Amino acid sequence: MPFSSSSAQQALDVLATRLRQIRLDARLTGRDLARLAGWHSSKVSRIEHGHRPPSAEDITTWCLHCNAPDQAVDLVASLQSIQGMFVAWRDMERTGLKVAQEAVVPLWERTRHFRIYSSQLIPGPLQTGAYIAALLTALMRRRGIPDDIEEAVRVRLEKQRIIETGDHRFAVVLEESVLRHPIGGAEVMVGQLGNLLTMSTLPSISLGIIPLGADRTSMWPPEGFFMFDTAEVTVELVSGHLTITQPHEIAMYAMTFAELAELSVYGKAARALITAAIQSLDEDGPGHNQGT
Repeated sequence: MPFSSSSAQQALDVLATRLRQIRLDARLTGRDLARLAGWHSSKVSRIEHGHRPPSAEDITTWCLHCNAPDQAVDLVASLQSIQGMFVAWRDMERTGLKVAQEAVVPLWERTRHFRIYSSQLIPGPLQTGAYIAALLTALMRRRGIPDDIEEAVRVRLEKQRIIETGDHRFAVVLEESVLRHPIGGAEVMVGQLGNLLTMSTLPSISLGIIPLGADRTSMWPPEGFFMFDTAEVTVELVSGHLTITQPHEIAMYAMTFAELAELSVYGKAARALITAAIQSLDEDGPGHNQGT
């Protein structure tokens, strides 16, 4: 199974190195261990070179035949941590959306500095209940997951309380196109953009918007991401949720965010872009006079 991040691959390499050292300490060759475990002769080599992730059972068997059963629990825990770096939506949302929302609450609560970039949607901390409901309803239908929309919306709205409590700071950068993507219909979107105007004035929030006409030669739109202090970065992919924890990768996202922030407008100029998007929705709404 290939991993979807160099963070996961590097962690797997560390685990493989530990397993190899255990084998060497037991004075066993790879073929010796494979024979004792009843495996194909190439399995040990593939695991040690990071080409094949071991299962929890593989690790337990490995440690048993290498006279190191006491190390199995720690190594299995490391494996589970690696597996958690990429979680498929079907696994995360198996029992509904509420559990997925609750799972990140501890991370949000311990984070002091959020850096958020989005090229598609208004980010969760700035969403209205109606906008959240529209998004999650679409996800529920597309992914075929249990309907617990009301509970999931409630949890996501409760997470927003940290914006005005404690020492939490949010630096948010949006592409202007985010303001022009109607979610839930014109009425919901107007309400969402109005909320964005209000929240942009809060002392804990720095909202930057990259205008559609900005020169993107040096930095074109990357994937959307959340940075939680300097501890981790999360990215939502089509297939699942990616968690990045390697320091050099986090540094790359921090540098990217800084460059995106440089392209942004703030304050009055940002609010003017939001207001223009609201006016555009009002003009396109059902009550607009279409030339009569």
